[in-house]
Amino acid sequence: MKEIRNIAVIAHVDHGKTTLLDVILRYCQGVTEKENRERILDSNDLERERGITIFSKNTAVEYKDIKLNIVDTPGHSDFGGEVERILRMVNSCLLLVDAHEGPMPQTRFVLKKALELGHKIIVVINKIDKPEADIERVHEKTLELFLELNASDEQLDFPVIYSSAKNGYALLNVNDEKKDIAPLLDTILKEAPVASGKKTENFIFQVTTLDYSEYLGRICIGKVFSGGCKIGDMVYLKNEHKPEVSAAKRITKLFTFHGLKRIETNEVQQGDVVAIAGIDEMSIGDTLVSEEKINPLPMIDIEPPTVSMLFMVNDSPFSGKTGKFLTSRHIRDRLDKELKVNLSLKVEIQGEAFKVSGRGELHLAVLIENLRREGYEIGVSKPQVITREIEGALCEPFEEIVMDIPEAYSGGVIQELNRRKGAMIKIEKLSDVFSRLTFEIPTRGLIGFRNFFLTETRGEGTLSGIFLEYRPFAGDFSGRTRGALVSMIDGKASGYALFSLQERGELFIGPQTAVYEGMIIGLHTRENDLEVNPVKEKKQTNVRASGSDEGIKLTPPRKLYLEYALDLMENDEILEVTPADIRLRKKERFANLRKRKQVI
Repeated sequence: MKEIRNIAVIAHVDHGKTTLLDVILRYCQGVTEKENRERILDSNDLERERGITIFSKNTAVEYKDIKLNIVDTPGHSDFGGEVERILRMVNSCLLLVDAHEGPMPQTRFVLKKALELGHKIIVVINKIDKPEADIERVHEKTLELFLELNASDEQLDFPVIYSSAKNGYALLNVNDEKKDIAPLLDTILKEAPVASGKKTENFIFQVTTLDYSEYLGRICIGKVFSGGCKIGDMVYLKNEHKPEVSAAKRITKLFTFHGLKRIETNEVQQGDVVAIAGIDEMSIGDTLVSEEKINPLPMIDIEPPTVSMLFMVNDSPFSGKTGKFLTSRHIRDRLDKELKVNLSLKVEIQGEAFKVSGRGELHLAVLIENLRREGYEIGVSKPQVITREIEGALCEPFEEIVMDIPEAYSGGVIQELNRRKGAMIKIEKLSDVFSRLTFEIPTRGLIGFRNFFLTETRGEGTLSGIFLEYRPFAGDFSGRTRGALVSMIDGKASGYALFSLQERGELFIGPQTAVYEGMIIGLHTRENDLEVNPVKEKKQTNVRASGSDEGIKLTPPRKLYLEYALDLMENDEILEVTPADIRLRKKERFANLRKRKQVI
């Protein structure tokens, strides 16, 4: 039996978790030459495109004859549910903190969850090679965070490692020679608790991740909390919320992990992270036990969703042109499949639509993007926050946001956040140019804000946030400040018509783009919606006048991408999502019917 350590890598987004794991995998020869690339564990297409980790992934390496099961976790707050469930599988954590930014909102969230579970924390101050790195300040801020989160005396005595994952080294002391990642691995062996131990009689295993194979069916990944098992053993499936116990099930396949591979094995031991096949009824949080009398482990608690939107059948005139899955049955089956692996998601049927609730706009946007890539066509409503009634008062979710922005642009950002019911909590001067602003703001105030923020700061600002709590409703404020340019006719847009319309606002389409009545083709310069004719052609005459036939010069259209469109939407609009296109349209396509509803 090998000695085992189970450890999760946790941090705020873009603090270097996946890059650090790249270094560990290469140093411990956990990947082949073919598998060796940048961000090895970001295997999903969306993760590689966006440069962020979306799904938790586990890997394993051997160092000095000791097995290290390591889990890479997302850093974005919208995927906090992935972190919450994965922390039950480990008993120690590497907390990465950027040597310049220091602890950020998601750092607080993941550390809070790890401390509550009593995990041993090893702090890694990463990116020490940055010119603006301030190691002493970051160390002090990290200690303050531990104190704020009521860490125990043992947890406060955390070891600190200094690293540059990008350059492949770690140091016990800042002035040590920069060689390799070995000092970090040695610290893990010294500080992380041993997961394996003397084999007990009763086998207890809890599912934290699900996978699927066409040959083996459902594959359940989790930690062996007690005992061990072999292929062919009979086990019972239990859940603390379901009193009934199914008949004994036979384990058909067992796997352990090494690098990016699953290694088939005949037996697994206590403390190891393994994959089990042969029990299709299992879902995340369920427990496998060797005897019917053994009680199941507590279910994995996940913080509830804060944002919802309606998914519905795409009923636009262009429906079915590019998608394969169009009906409500197709959408329902796909959402049911997603619910089995995505604990942070909730789905309710509302008539012919589905109310899908998640942890934030990005959480839901990733689901929508996956659907369109799989060939689904759907209509999506504007994101709405989920309110609650607490002690007789209407309450809504609030978030803490932290922004690093050039001081020259801070005035416009502060003014916009005040309009959205935000309150400034703290302002810090980071350098002669940059300041850090901390605000508390209703979650609905952030819908549509990110695009304004990027534009206002000329792309130089960074924005991150974390859910705080439910507070009394903050009051109403106006949404989008610009109306829509709405097509009044079906057809193909002409350059002649668009040339005239570009003076009225910002266009989303170019010449020869197919349009239909009720489709939004751009944003108006004013607050009101404007009905326009984008297909109008120039009248032909026999006379050719001097100067009247000069070439038409069009401003390039603003491309509608998913997050931008979700931020842009109003309550009377729908986002049409297909494998080939993203379009905005009015819920009521026809102008006369929209006017009639306004009168009523």
